[in-house]
Amino acid sequence: MKNYTITVNGTVYDVVVEEGAGSGAPVAAPVKKAAPVAKATAAPAAAPKKAAAGAGSIKVEAGAAGKVVRIEANVGTAVKKGDAVVVIESMKMEIPVVAPEDGTVASIDCAAGDTIEAGALLATLN
Repeated sequence: MKNYTITVNGTVYDVVVEEGAGSGAPVAAPVKKAAPVAKATAAPAAAPKKAAAGAGSIKVEAGAAGKVVRIEANVGTAVKKGDAVVVIESMKMEIPVVAPEDGTVASIDCAAGDTIEAGALLATLN
């Protein structure tokens, strides 16, 4: 019997692997779920984004996790509610992230090629 600690997507699991009865193949049995461990690189990576972000009061956030394909509107561009600001790719589909209301693009907080999570701040409007 061997004990292992495995991290999956930032969640730590303690696992015991013991010899299977008769088959000779190892069998994994979860012991307990450990407390989530914060990644050491998470805080420094977020700090530069926050310093540059937030120029406007209206947030444009990602509805799904994916990859930024292209930026449709530049800083200073006037947009109407429903106009595409950023296009992301998720599950092999291009998804436009649209302006939630009329305004002017105050900041673009991502770049083409960035991998983003659902709810990530992509841009702000005034």
